[in-house]
Amino acid sequence: MKFPLRGVERHLIVEAARARPEFAAFRAIPATLDDAAFARPALLDFWLRLSLEQAFLQSKNVPPGLAALASARAAAQFIHAELETLAPEDRAALPPWVAAMAGDIPPSGAVLASVAAATNAEIERIRAAWSWLGTTEALMETGGDIRLETDPRSALNGYGCSHRPRPWAITFASSTASSSSERGYVAADKIRLRTTAALLTGEKRQAVAKSLAAVRRGIARVYGLEKAAVVVAASGTDTELLALALTHLATPDMRIRNILIAPEETGRGVPMAARGHHFAVNTARGADVTFEAPIAGFRPDTEITNIFLRDAAGNTRPRAAVEAEIAQAVADGIGAKQKIILHVLDLSKTGLLAPAPDFLRTLRAAHGATFDIVVDACQARLSPASVRNYLALDAVVLITGSKFFTGPPFAGAALLPAAIAGRLQAAALPEGLDAYFGRDDFFFSAPAADRLPPTGNYGLSLRWHAALAEMQAFFGTGPASRAEILRRFGETVARKIAETESLTLLNQPAIIRNDTDEPWERLPTIFSFLLRAPHDPSRHLTPVEARAVYLWLNTDLSPLLSGHPAAARICHIGQPVKLAQPGREAGLLRVSAGARLISGEPSHKGLSQKTRIARELDDLATVFDKIDLILRNWDMLWAANPAPRYRPAAKSLTGSAIRSPLP
Repeated sequence: MKFPLRGVERHLIVEAARARPEFAAFRAIPATLDDAAFARPALLDFWLRLSLEQAFLQSKNVPPGLAALASARAAAQFIHAELETLAPEDRAALPPWVAAMAGDIPPSGAVLASVAAATNAEIERIRAAWSWLGTTEALMETGGDIRLETDPRSALNGYGCSHRPRPWAITFASSTASSSSERGYVAADKIRLRTTAALLTGEKRQAVAKSLAAVRRGIARVYGLEKAAVVVAASGTDTELLALALTHLATPDMRIRNILIAPEETGRGVPMAARGHHFAVNTARGADVTFEAPIAGFRPDTEITNIFLRDAAGNTRPRAAVEAEIAQAVADGIGAKQKIILHVLDLSKTGLLAPAPDFLRTLRAAHGATFDIVVDACQARLSPASVRNYLALDAVVLITGSKFFTGPPFAGAALLPAAIAGRLQAAALPEGLDAYFGRDDFFFSAPAADRLPPTGNYGLSLRWHAALAEMQAFFGTGPASRAEILRRFGETVARKIAETESLTLLNQPAIIRNDTDEPWERLPTIFSFLLRAPHDPSRHLTPVEARAVYLWLNTDLSPLLSGHPAAARICHIGQPVKLAQPGREAGLLRVSAGARLISGEPSHKGLSQKTRIARELDDLATVFDKIDLILRNWDMLWAANPAPRYRPAAKSLTGSAIRSPLP
């Protein structure tokens, strides 16, 4: 009997065939795939996933009992996430062990024995490895904080996106976070499959450590780094803690002054991390902590100096005034016998850069190594050459794969120049960092990390492998093509905002880093705009009101606004940012160009670049059409307050893209 192969099944068959060409993956499909199963596509997906993953693991010499149990866990998590889409008769036809195998707590030996024929030793091995087994999307939820957790009502995380591909959504949210693409998901899933096989045939720490080492090597290759060291971290804010710790290591007896640039336009936890305080209620390693409480091992007297890039009316301040204030703060701190950490913002939430690299070179020449430089490049909207120029100033560069590069949220890294990496050769890191990092998140020649727990962040590894696939695809395109596409993106934004009377585009200064800048990195890629309040045209929407628009954009509004083509389109854009205005704060919305706009993704295969870009720009125009529709129907939507969901309400739940979103 012939049956369709969706993306996940094709992927697993290819993986099994590459691992052992003589192994016939289809031979592992069990007899349970009878005519009734083929008549129920959802059940077919479940059994195919289980069978083909088992075939792959056995091709990697995983014993049959272990392979069957690990595959059953992944299949159970996969179908458990789809339960709301299943017909009652399909749910009733699932094996009775699905809920137990999908859970966070390992089932009893009796339950596991009912799933597959396995020895007692194999059952105990599965139980010991339980938290490292499952679907890629479930594992990518681990190793972050509460914002990564999926809301069971919406199947979306705190950023309004999903670790599963969401191809029906229009996505210009790279200033905040994006759902996984098919390309990124497949890259992460390949690592998961190989790591699962290694976990079940070897030592689990070694398997995760190898996946993290591959991430560090991949980041170094992308940026052309030879001497810089790479430390991975759950988020850009976690890397801020590491940067502070590195200064502690160098000068433990000196008070620290941390100079932050536009803290209101960075991550919300950065000002707390910059003082050595907890910035959430839990950490990447799952520790429960007290929000804003000091972290053990950091000096309690770290001083924060804030340098603002906007005035009280929300206008950008002159570059000369900002740099004069920075220079004075550095000089004052050095004069007060403090160790200075100067932050560079490249770029802010609204696309601002400060201070400029030439100013940094002047400061370094004037003060030498008496101050540290930390570059917040977490938006990652800069070339490898620009990253290397910062490192040449002995600056620590903080990046993520989850902003411009559109990898899954919570994928951070710190790039350390040799002079700074050398600090990890002596004293131990502050003891409280063991709630945030494991030893395997560091490069192997970092003795200061030896006191950290002997583990690494597996969820982070998978998220980074997804991001690396996007980075490699982006840098595989031509620089001229990047610039042309980004230029057209900016022109489309400006035109649509000019056509929409209720919107006002925020002005943005030019982005200039070095004489060797690539053309594309000088172009704006984050566009922020104000929205006129429809019920009070004399003011702009508040942050709370702007957030409502942001959420409704990410929602299928067709049940409320039938007959409007834009209503059904799900549009995910950047989270709102507060902007000071006389009398009250306003809420800015943001659309941003991400790496996928330039590189495309597998769902675009077969389209010419001209056709693909035209479609992307049409989608961008749809975002503004839907905003206009929302503002014109404000009172009704405010009363109804519809909420986002992973799937559009109007889309059939029996389509293969819905039922099997895995690539």
